[in-house]
Amino acid sequence: MYKLFVILHLLGATVWVGGHLVLCLAVLPPALRARDPAPIRAFEERFERLGVPALLLQIVTGLWLAHYWVPDWRQWLGSGGPQSQLLATKLVLLALTAALGVHARLVLIPRLDAATLPKLGLHIVGVTVLAVAFLVAGAGIRLGGLP
Repeated sequence: MYKLFVILHLLGATVWVGGHLVLCLAVLPPALRARDPAPIRAFEERFERLGVPALLLQIVTGLWLAHYWVPDWRQWLGSGGPQSQLLATKLVLLALTAALGVHARLVLIPRLDAATLPKLGLHIVGVTVLAVAFLVAGAGIRLGGLP
């Protein structure tokens, strides 16, 4: 069961991180240069159908894997060894990702136009950085810490 959950977690991470890297590095810069939110809307519309389920898959498998690595959930806030500290980091990253996502969905996207595009761009960069940090922290859990 452990191996299946790791594979599913990595598959979700591949979609989530990869999609945000494409959005941030390939879609966002030309949209900002042209001051045109249409490419961002088009990407988001297509990506959400795969990206949101991938994130949910990561949350479900991540909670299971967290219990595998640190069985006492009270240590999930960093009171144990390296795995506990990295798990706490991942929980903080999840909270920040959720906050940025809710703010973008409820505040920025409904009013998205050329003038508000740079603000959404900052959110996109932020979520992408958080996604990569998720990946690094996850690798650290499996590898016993970070260098």
